[in-house]
Amino acid sequence: MISLLAACLLLTPALPDVPRPAPEISAVSAVLTDANGRVVYEKDAHRMLPTASTTKIMTALVVLENCDLSERVEIPASCCGIEGSSMLLRPGESYTVRELLTGLLLVSGNDAAAALACCCAGDIASFSALMNAKAKALGMADTHFLNPHGLNEAGHYSTAYDMALLMRAAMDDGRFAEISALERAEVGGRVLLNHNKLLTRCEGCIGGKTGYTQVAGRCLVSCAERSHCRLYCVTLNDPDDWDDHEALYDWAFSRCEEYVFDAGSCRYQIPLLSGLEENTVAVPAKDEKLLLPRNGALRVRAELPFYVFAPAARGSPAGRLRVYDGERLIAVIPMVYAEDCPLNW
Repeated sequence: MISLLAACLLLTPALPDVPRPAPEISAVSAVLTDANGRVVYEKDAHRMLPTASTTKIMTALVVLENCDLSERVEIPASCCGIEGSSMLLRPGESYTVRELLTGLLLVSGNDAAAALACCCAGDIASFSALMNAKAKALGMADTHFLNPHGLNEAGHYSTAYDMALLMRAAMDDGRFAEISALERAEVGGRVLLNHNKLLTRCEGCIGGKTGYTQVAGRCLVSCAERSHCRLYCVTLNDPDDWDDHEALYDWAFSRCEEYVFDAGSCRYQIPLLSGLEENTVAVPAKDEKLLLPRNGALRVRAELPFYVFAPAARGSPAGRLRVYDGERLIAVIPMVYAEDCPLNW
C-alpha cells in the first residue's frame, strides 16, 4: 500500500531583482524546451507552418529505425537531379545508408532523401506514410508529411513544438546524434561541410538541421548542452535564425538550473519489518534530470510505504516521487528498493 511518507521543498538561488527578459527574436514561430519536453520559451509554437529541410530529421529517424547503416543503396535515376540542395548523386552509383544519411544531414541532399525513402519503403508515398506513423507515435499532433525532403507541397507542415518533440527523439538515437554533430565528412571522394553553423559558433551546440525554401523561409532545429543541461530550440520562418538560437540558448542557460535525482543523492529510508536490517532504502529507478528557472522552487512529494515487509528484491517497485514546479506537476519519478531485503529467519 502506497501512502505519503515525506514531502520537501527545495529552494533555488534567486535571480537579481530584475530578471533578464527573454530576447526579441525574428521567427514567426519558435520554441525552446528542456530534455524532458518542458517548454522554457515559446512564440506561437503550435502554428502549423512548412518546415523545409528540417523535415529530414524525420526522414533520418525513420531510416535509422528501418534500415541497416551498412546496407548498400544503388541510386535510381528518379532520385537524381532533384531541385534544391544536393549530394550530386548519379544514377547507378552505390552508397551505404550511413553515407546517404551523412549527405542528408550535412549538406541537406534532396537526392539523398529520395534515395533513402525508396530504399526504405519502395516509393515516396509509402515512406511518407511511415513518417506520419512515427509522427503520431511521438505525439506530433499538428504535423503531416508528404515527402522526405521538405520541398514545398500543400499539406506538408508541422509546428515548432512538434519539431522539438521530433528532435528530442532523434537525438536520443546515438547514430543520428553522431552524424548530426559532424562538421565535415568525406563521402564518395567528396568533402561534405555541415550547413549547421551553430556547431562552430554556438557554445555547446551538439546537433541540428537547417532548412530553407522561399515559402517556408529559414527554418532551424538545434540542440545544445552546457554543464550537462540539454535544451532543444526550433525556429520557423526566421530570417535571423543563427543569432536567435544563440540568444535563446544564452538566455535560457543563464537562468536555469539542473536538478538531478539519482541513487547517490536521492535516498529515502523506510522501516523494514521481518528483515535482517531495521531499514531499507528507496532510490530512483534511473537517473532523472530536470531543468528549472533559478528563481523558481522545486517541490518534491515522496509517495512511499510507511514500512515494508521482507523479503523485498533489489530493483522492485517501492513507490514514486512527484515533482512540482510551484503547483504544477512536471515529473513522476519511479522509485525502487536499492538492495535485496531477505527475511530474518
